[in-house]
Amino acid sequence: MSRVFQHWPNRITASRFAGALVLFTLLAFMGEGAIGDGRGVKQVAFWLFVVLAATDALDGYLARRDHHVTAFGRIADPFTDKVLIVGTMIFLTTMPWARNWLPPWIVVVVLAREFLVTGLRGYVESVGGEFPADAFGKIKMIIQCFAVGGIFFVEAYPWQDAWIAVLDPLVHVLVWGTLLSTAGSGITYVGRTIRILKELDS
Repeated sequence: MSRVFQHWPNRITASRFAGALVLFTLLAFMGEGAIGDGRGVKQVAFWLFVVLAATDALDGYLARRDHHVTAFGRIADPFTDKVLIVGTMIFLTTMPWARNWLPPWIVVVVLAREFLVTGLRGYVESVGGEFPADAFGKIKMIIQCFAVGGIFFVEAYPWQDAWIAVLDPLVHVLVWGTLLSTAGSGITYVGRTIRILKELDS
């Protein structure tokens, strides 16, 4: 196990997972009213989420640059991404101040896409095919991060009305962008699966 964490990309991935658990604990206390949900707490949640989301790009960059792509990283990195994004979305749907932007049904769509793609990837790889992440999936992840971060950002700081008039619709656009990119990404993965299976059968 120690050899798994001898390279920085895997260390960062593991740290991001631990950080996600800290964020969830903070959000759980917020939801239960144990620490309140004032701006100070939301600012901590916002910056913690930003740091965790940013490390996703960092560990991938280091792994490619230093040729430290490992089996652990290929599994743990996307798993941690899903835990961070979907977990944070679920907690946000329990917050009255966040439901204006993120209704629960959108999170259901995101979850359904993740289950679908995981199932497709597992099946394709079980029959000898390759099923790497594509550019659409990465774009989807970026939009999701901006949408979730935007919700925290708007609520964490005392904006003037003029700024709210800009930020509020922008966050709505990001959330709807999350929905469309998530659905679109799922559709492209289904199409790829069909093509791969046809190639394997030919």
